[in-house]
Amino acid sequence: MDRLDAMAVLLAVVSEGSLSGAGRKLGMPLPTISRKLSELEDHLGARLVIRSSRQLSLTEAGRSYTLACQRILEQVDEAERAAGGEYSAPRGSLVIAAPVVFGRLHVLPAVTEFLKAYPEIDVRLIQSDRNAHILEDHIDVALRIGNLPDSSQMAIRLGEVHRVACASPQYLAQRGVPETPDSLSGHDCISFDVLTSPEGWLFRESGSDRLVPVTPRLVVNTAEAAIDAATSGLGITRVLSYQSLESRRARRLEPVLVDFQPPAWPVSLVYAAQGQLPLKLRAFLDFAVPRLKATIQQAAG
Repeated sequence: MDRLDAMAVLLAVVSEGSLSGAGRKLGMPLPTISRKLSELEDHLGARLVIRSSRQLSLTEAGRSYTLACQRILEQVDEAERAAGGEYSAPRGSLVIAAPVVFGRLHVLPAVTEFLKAYPEIDVRLIQSDRNAHILEDHIDVALRIGNLPDSSQMAIRLGEVHRVACASPQYLAQRGVPETPDSLSGHDCISFDVLTSPEGWLFRESGSDRLVPVTPRLVVNTAEAAIDAATSGLGITRVLSYQSLESRRARRLEPVLVDFQPPAWPVSLVYAAQGQLPLKLRAFLDFAVPRLKATIQQAAG
């Protein structure tokens, strides 16, 4: 039995929540996953996983062993990276995650210049408005917008962005400009569901945050769709400041309820805490952080 391989199978089963999910993640047939897990349990003389038709759960021994496996495999991975030269010269592959619009406007230009400066480094840029899991998805560094949960991950603050309500000049001329958040009840709204709940939008009034009910005529899952619908005159939308900046500068959208904006959200680069930082990651952080700070400051609005 390959113990490291069996450990990797166990971690995949836990992260995916099922044997079939682990098989898809690792590219192994289900019988192989089941066999490797059984062999590991036989080797240890302990039951690690309780399997049923409805769910999969860890035993007490399984929970402690899984944590140990994660530490061991991380150490092995770090040793292999060191042997491969990642700690002696900036080379290798970097996986970077960023939100879709922010990635296109700000991260991609920094990555492009970084690759020109470091010809021995390759980058895979993953753009999604859903936060990827740094360890499970093997991401080296991720750009996060919003308050960060307490964790063992390291974070570098880059700046901040605001949530901006806006509409086309044509819509506002026809329907009027809302003076208070409660005025939204008389307007057509477009909700970007990654950013806001379709049931309500958060505003700051008299020093306190308040969720104001809205009844959207359209709910979309990308900022581009929300902005396109708003510029067409459909109604009022709310997106992040950098997402609507181009349209606001071109006067295709006008901000509304500016005095009621909730507190800004921080923008951060997040990476897994580890002993010795690979030079490829250190090189990217040193290169990208000042550039991203400058672009975020220029795009503030």
